[in-house]
Order: sequence, then structure tokens, then C-alpha cells
Amino acid sequence: MELTLDDLADALRNDLPPEEIGRHELTNGEWAVLRPLVPRPTTRRGSPRDSRQLLNGTLWILRTGAPWRDLPERYGPWRTVWQRFAKWRREGVLEAIRERLLERLNDAGRLDWDLGCVDGTSVRASRAAVGARKKGARRASRRIMRSDDREEDSGPRSTS
Repeated sequence: MELTLDDLADALRNDLPPEEIGRHELTNGEWAVLRPLVPRPTTRRGSPRDSRQLLNGTLWILRTGAPWRDLPERYGPWRTVWQRFAKWRREGVLEAIRERLLERLNDAGRLDWDLGCVDGTSVRASRAAVGARKKGARRASRRIMRSDDREEDSGPRSTS
């Protein structure tokens, strides 16, 4: 079953007043649910970035579809946010968050396990994609010479 980010975010919101919910940011209630699933940053140099800030930056990217380099400065350096996103993805943190949100949706009775969706989209490839000639393309003509048209001392054309 494919769920959108909005579906998963709705699982966290739990009837919070609209003025408490930021456009792309986690509310205090949402962060309270996710905080135990997000590992504390371990860094040897500098001060570690706030995990909530980095998760908010990741959500901003995922919801807007913008390139990482266009991440607003309030979320920190785009490269730091991307590196943490990649690390969390590799370590299974994002999958654990997804599972937790699905569990909350299920407990609230908002998942219909009887409904299954299959994407039936198909895209037809062009003829040229499978090796056929393109429309209007002409083959280069080869000049055919008869053996008696060749000069007498030119010798055979074959190298074998």
C-alpha cells in the first residue's frame, strides 16, 4: 500500500489546532513521537546539528521536490541535511519512522488492509528504441560496381 507524506504526517497530527502546525515543519507533538526513533548525532568535531531541524529540512525537500542545494538556510547547510538523510536511510531510521507512522494509522483505524492498489501505467517505447529505423530516415546508398567496371589492374577487393 503506497502512502504519501501527507498521510503519514496526518498520523502524527492527532487533532492539533491548525495554528500550531507549520507548513513543512514538525510540531512539538509530532517530534515527541519521532524523537525516540531518531539517533543522537555522534560527531567528533564542531557542535552537532539538531536532529529535528535536519528532519524538517528533509521533509521540506521531500514535500517541495526542490533540489538539495535550494534548501532554505534555516534548516542548516544543505550538504549536512543530505548527509544525515543518506545516513538515516542507510541505517534504517527512516524505515523505522515509516513503520511507526503506519502503526499509528492502523491503531487509529485509518488503514484499509483489504484495499490493494496496482499501478497499471505503461509507456510505449518508440520503434527507434528497439532498433527500428526512424520515420523518414534514409539509408545511405552504397555504390555498387560490377566486376567488369573496375579497372583491370586494381586487383581483388577482398582481403581474404
